[in-house]
Amino acid sequence: MNIIDSIKNELMLLNEKFMLEAEDRYNYWEEHIKYVVIKALDLARKYNADKEIVELAAMLHDIALVAKIGTRGEHHIKSAEIAQEVLQKYNYPQKRIEIVKQCIINHRSSKNSISIEDTCVADADILSHFENLPMLLNSIINNVWNNEHSKKISLPEIRDRIMQSFNHDYNDLSDRTREDFKDRYELICKIVLGESNI
Repeated sequence: MNIIDSIKNELMLLNEKFMLEAEDRYNYWEEHIKYVVIKALDLARKYNADKEIVELAAMLHDIALVAKIGTRGEHHIKSAEIAQEVLQKYNYPQKRIEIVKQCIINHRSSKNSISIEDTCVADADILSHFENLPMLLNSIINNVWNNEHSKKISLPEIRDRIMQSFNHDYNDLSDRTREDFKDRYELICKIVLGESNI
């Protein structure tokens, strides 16, 4: 078994444990991580990045959330620390571990990217939101609901929050990926928000 398969197996076990303990049985792999891996590999091929580094970083970018270690705000740092431990266990070269960790630390925005591998993982994280719109919409609506408690929220307000979230993600992409994704992004906005709301 290669390192990718071994780490995926470890991640799947962690994910299973997370699902059993989560009130909503959220499945990190099915709802988010697998989309990031797929998109990151697509971008790695397109941008001629190191595919193994990108795939490992994409698989491990949210491992702290799956393992419930630290806060959401620091999950990129904690995930990089966990990645270090996991990769060392498989005798992965330290120089390559550092690149994987860098991708994980910088995955929250392509604006933080200092390598093409960073860009692939950061852009894939954002693109994954548009690959799984129900997950993204659920997150937006739950954030509105949790922040507003029992206050009724109007449809225009929901639409505005969705548009804000979409715009934030789209504008956080690297210039190159944003340009490639532009037509698809506009189509998604038309479908989700309606022609007259974009």
